[in-house]
Amino acid sequence: MKRTLLAATLAMTFANAANAAGEAKNIIFFLGDGMGPSTITASRIFKYGEDGSLNMDKLERTARIKTYSNDAQTTDSAPSMAAYMTGVKMNNEVISMSADTVATNPGKDANGNLGINNCAATGNGTSVPTILELAKSKGKAVGSITTTELTHATPAATFSHICNRNAQYAIAAQAVPGGAGYNSALLDGVDVLMGGGRNHFLPYDATTSIGKLGRADGRNLLTEIAAKGYTVAATKADMLAAPTNKKFIGLYSSKSHLEYELDRTATPSVGEGANQPSLAEMTTKAMDILSQNSNGYFLMVEGGRIDHALHGTNAKRALTDTIAFDDAVKAALDKAKLTDPTLANTLIVVTADHDHTLAFNGYGKRGNPILDINRGYRDGKPSLDADGNTYTTLVFGNGPNRPNLRTNLDSATVLADNYLQETGVRLASETHGGGDVKLFATGAGAKSFKGTLDNTKVFTLLKSAYGF
Repeated sequence: MKRTLLAATLAMTFANAANAAGEAKNIIFFLGDGMGPSTITASRIFKYGEDGSLNMDKLERTARIKTYSNDAQTTDSAPSMAAYMTGVKMNNEVISMSADTVATNPGKDANGNLGINNCAATGNGTSVPTILELAKSKGKAVGSITTTELTHATPAATFSHICNRNAQYAIAAQAVPGGAGYNSALLDGVDVLMGGGRNHFLPYDATTSIGKLGRADGRNLLTEIAAKGYTVAATKADMLAAPTNKKFIGLYSSKSHLEYELDRTATPSVGEGANQPSLAEMTTKAMDILSQNSNGYFLMVEGGRIDHALHGTNAKRALTDTIAFDDAVKAALDKAKLTDPTLANTLIVVTADHDHTLAFNGYGKRGNPILDINRGYRDGKPSLDADGNTYTTLVFGNGPNRPNLRTNLDSATVLADNYLQETGVRLASETHGGGDVKLFATGAGAKSFKGTLDNTKVFTLLKSAYGF
């Protein structure tokens, strides 16, 4: 009887070890850019109320993540995402390079656009492998999708190596198999790429280009990548119609990021936003394509415009984009479980690259709309500052909207789409925050994500889940 019990215990121990390391066939890594704890809480209340739950809240494994960069207490997105993807601490503005790399001037092209130059030729650091490149080397399919420009810091950290995140034209070239400047560590190329910023891939043409945007070197990277077997898409309809047995690149904005979710879903939709897919739709399409590979896949999904709305101190758009990001998490969970009901082969991780200075203000009554003026929990009446003026529950530590003299605020004003929350310190743009962020995980290898972890440790755990 004792031998049987011992054998069962040993078997369970070995099974648990396998669950922690080398079990995941697929990994989906969700990154809410700037999605700090206060943004998560405010979004939860905004959509589901105080006692509700976001989809990410329901994942059974949680951790706190330290986000400082190699040279700063408060990181920017480039080194923080690169730490997740490479396990290396690097300086602010640097993407997937060694810790000694200096963020050199990205340079300007003939039209005055930033970002045509690559790193300094010699002596300025070396590239470090990303989890996406490691997955590719093991025969897995890989993808990187975002609501920002595809060449923005977060997606760029998955497939490029560069000394300055603003060198976006050089970053674009690194994604084109066989072309000048290609990142050969990607082998035959990233299998799925989606985002905005088509101008970084197309040549400047004085008659058709928007402003002076476009490649001064005359290259049409979309023609080049199509020649390598990619389906090239510009709209949601193109994406939905694309075959799943070919590599895919979708660039859904001609000159910038995708629209904020609040604007993309406006009725009637106007401009490019009317033809842009949601992040959930992009996620499930990417999974359809990547899952054709029998060896499994790695997919990075970024909700990037959360960060932009927070920089602008526009909480309503930040919360709406966070909900859209959370909807993409649910879409991925639902789709993965169709073929992997217990997620025995799939690891899903949800986290953020850094915090912001968004804060809860006062003692608001439960049930008071989170974007509204604060109303006290005792009597439900509007809360007043020391000068007798109302104030909102959500405020920012810094940013552009600091009045010289506070005045009374009303609900109609503060609940409007374009209302900018007040700030403590006046700056041209709200900054990132240096606080820890949250991580949620479920599925194969998720048990290892616990406690307080450095962002570089997450890379180690991703590798371990794959068995690399």
